[in-house]
Amino acid sequence: MPKENNLAAIMQELNQASGQLAEEQLELLTEAVGSARRVFVAGAGRSGLMMRAFAMRLMHLGLDVYVVGETVTRSLSKGDLLLIGSGSGETKSLVPMAEKARSLEAAVGALTLSPASTIGNLADIVVKLPGAPKDQAANEAATIQPMGSLFEQMLLIVCDAIVLRLMEKQALSGQAMYGNHANLE
Repeated sequence: MPKENNLAAIMQELNQASGQLAEEQLELLTEAVGSARRVFVAGAGRSGLMMRAFAMRLMHLGLDVYVVGETVTRSLSKGDLLLIGSGSGETKSLVPMAEKARSLEAAVGALTLSPASTIGNLADIVVKLPGAPKDQAANEAATIQPMGSLFEQMLLIVCDAIVLRLMEKQALSGQAMYGNHANLE
C-alpha cells in the first residue's frame, strides 16, 4: 500500500480489529464499571494516557473515579474496581497493583492483548483487545503501525464504547455530561 494511504490503512486495521472484540466481555466490563463504588484506572506509558482519558470521561458521567498515582487518589477497598490497561499484561509497575487490589478484595479488570498474562490471571474481568505486541518483529506484524499503536488506539476506542453504553443505561446525553466538564480553564 502506498505511503500516502497510511490513514486509510490505519482505519482499515481499526475496523478489522473492532470485529475481533467479544461483546460479552465488553458488557461484563461495562456492568462492573457502572456498579463499582469507585473506579481506579492504571496503565503505563501510552496505555496509561488512554486510561487517563477514560477516567476523565467516567468523571464526566458523574462516577467516582481516580487515576492511580495521582496525589488526590483515594485508597482502594472492597466494592471498588481497579481497571488496568496493559498490552502485555506483564508491566512490572502494574502487576503489584493488581495483586494489592486482590488482597484488598477489590475487583480487578484488565484490558490486554494477553488474557493469560499475570495481570489477566489476577483479573476478575478480562477484555482481550486485538493488536500486536510492541516488541513484535516487523516482518511478522499484524499491523503497519509501530510498536503498540494499534493496541493503544483500540484501548481508547473500547473505553469510549463503554462510556457510550453507560450513557445509554443512564439516559445521559453529551450535553448533560458537560455539566461535569472542567470550568477553570
